[in-house]
Amino acid sequence: MAAPPARANSGVGAGDRWRIDVDRSLCIGSASCLHHAPDGFRLDTSRQSHPVEPEANANEKVLAAAEACPVEAIVITLLGSGEPVFPPEE
Repeated sequence: MAAPPARANSGVGAGDRWRIDVDRSLCIGSASCLHHAPDGFRLDTSRQSHPVEPEANANEKVLAAAEACPVEAIVITLLGSGEPVFPPEE
């Protein structure tokens, strides 16, 4: 039986480094990012999300947090090239 296909453009490559940003004008403080990546995000006193490390190694949990954000406030790009990881280019 064949293995299931890998997620296309998952953005998680061995050795990749990411720039992680949260658009504070979009963040509604739902804390879904904390649920998916508790080590990757923190809420400030205004309940706005912030990445713990704005520059970090590629991480499936951080990607899952970005995908789960109800307002797509989390933006991930490849460090250096700026190529989008999430949200993907259309």
